[in-house]
Amino acid sequence: MQYLIDQAGVFPARAAAHSLDLGSLADGDSPRAMFITCSDSRLVPALITGARPGDLCELRTYGAVVPRFTPHAPSGESRTIDHAVEQLKVTDIIVCGHSYCGFVETALRAGAAEDADGPPSPAGATAPMTGDLTAAGHCHVLTQLDVLSDYPSIAPRLVDRSLRLHGWFYEIESGATLAHRPRVNAFLPL
Repeated sequence: MQYLIDQAGVFPARAAAHSLDLGSLADGDSPRAMFITCSDSRLVPALITGARPGDLCELRTYGAVVPRFTPHAPSGESRTIDHAVEQLKVTDIIVCGHSYCGFVETALRAGAAEDADGPPSPAGATAPMTGDLTAAGHCHVLTQLDVLSDYPSIAPRLVDRSLRLHGWFYEIESGATLAHRPRVNAFLPL
């Protein structure tokens, strides 16, 4: 913990050394994109993208799960998504899964258990029952994009092309980031 405290204490000096004008951030929030990803500590959106303060509106959830939109009981996650789309007017939303994801691994195990009359999969589980963790992770990202496309704030912006959805997959072991390419239906290096 002391390391984190020390780093927070010297952040203004580090920001100045990197020519970050922190004062300009007080003028308003206008991120380049929304980045939805897992809460796994091995995945650091700003390091992966080279983002600076103000560049990304981040939403981190266990397994990068995007909840279905429910108008009468909106979740904190759905409110964050709507805020990014409606107030911040982001033009891109990235859903980024990753290798060795505990959520996807749990969904795979639960799916195998269901096949043997075991307990049901966790909410939001989307992993195919191939046993391939990477393929399941890719499928999970695509499912979250499908869920997003049903949001009332997102659907019209997809139609008028003022908003784009992107599926990414970060390989923890190599540092490579793959992007889903719909034309070939594959995750390929950026």
